[in-house]
Amino acid sequence: MEGLVKGLLDVALGGDRGGNQRDEEDGTDEQRSRSTSWAQVVSGDQDHEQDNGGNSNRRNEEGDYGRKQNWGSDESRRPEKATNEGYEDGRQGGYNQSQSEKQEGDDGWETVGKKPPRRQQQVQKDNWSDFKRPASEQVYSNEVEDNSHMEPTENELNDLGKACNKLWELDYNRLTPGKDYEIDCGEGKKTYQKQDMAEGSLFTRLSKDVLRKPTLSRFCSLLDNYNPHEGYKEQVTSQEKQEQAAFIEEICRTAPIKYLYKYLCAKRVVSEDFQEFKRLLTSLWFDLYGRGGTSSCSSAFEHVFVGEIKNRGEQSVSGFHNWLQFYMEEAKGRVDYQGYIFPRRRGETPDSETQLLTLQFEWNGVLKSVSSTMIGVSPEFEIALYTLCFYMGGEDNYVELGPYYVNIKCYRLGDKLGSAFPIAES
Repeated sequence: MEGLVKGLLDVALGGDRGGNQRDEEDGTDEQRSRSTSWAQVVSGDQDHEQDNGGNSNRRNEEGDYGRKQNWGSDESRRPEKATNEGYEDGRQGGYNQSQSEKQEGDDGWETVGKKPPRRQQQVQKDNWSDFKRPASEQVYSNEVEDNSHMEPTENELNDLGKACNKLWELDYNRLTPGKDYEIDCGEGKKTYQKQDMAEGSLFTRLSKDVLRKPTLSRFCSLLDNYNPHEGYKEQVTSQEKQEQAAFIEEICRTAPIKYLYKYLCAKRVVSEDFQEFKRLLTSLWFDLYGRGGTSSCSSAFEHVFVGEIKNRGEQSVSGFHNWLQFYMEEAKGRVDYQGYIFPRRRGETPDSETQLLTLQFEWNGVLKSVSSTMIGVSPEFEIALYTLCFYMGGEDNYVELGPYYVNIKCYRLGDKLGSAFPIAES
């Protein structure tokens, strides 16, 4: 008995020493994380140092936390474009259910550390096929009534922050938390922590009418047009180009884009030819450019909204800053929400009402240790906001969006938009 007690005591003491060592290691990691540029971590990529003379060997700050996935040979790992399987009937296509369900052995013991089954989401795609039709067969919503609120004031023309906040006010399609959707933020964590702090999905409910909104449905129909792996040339079909043109036409009928047009006209960025303005938006967001050493493999729309998986060194996720893409991929089971990132200021814990969230997730099994997204905002708002900052701002744009103090990061690749995303400032 004495031997048994002594043995247990030694194990206990050894465990304490191990715990202290882990605490010290965590502290070291925390210090390293604090010295990391927050913007580079959030972006998941050094977007501004890509193919235009940047040092491609510079270390990706988020790469340490990426998880490698075995894709086999170069030939076998070439992925197909994302499909829409598992939406209408709620199936989670491509998702390994064993990752989220409890495993129980023959003896009745349960394997701990497994997530409960995720709530299945459904995505309505009633009219998405119509968006591929020729321009002459497209049916658009009515244009928002042009009024004085869409005319930039002198103060807004002289202050980018005021202009950005006006876009927030003009986002008539922004959703209302608790009414149009519900989220469960789960528990918080620090960027370097790898454990999953969320018991289930981020989105627990989305009103069935949300994805029937014209700009939202057209936006969602674009998301499956891209190969998510950086470095693979995109092949854009004539139908996909029609989807792009129809999306631009639809958002140009909304208040945020009309305000953007008037603002850029006043600043002489564009002429008063509205068709020229539409061509500018199409080129900025959909023209292909090189990233990761391959030409014609990326675009502003793909990087900012869809996201890309880097395969150089350890795999990591870059871009992917849109809540609709997050919802769609979570519905498929391709996104695993891991919890929110602690705010840099104490006492500001996110909840179900939060519309600016810093979070961690895995996409197709690859970790993004920190990302940020504005939840519930409309596609036209984000297009207008990032376009305005691209033409009128710099790399850092400190603005106020409703109740949120935000830094809109805007990275350029020459004359292209490399990346744009929000960072919560308080």
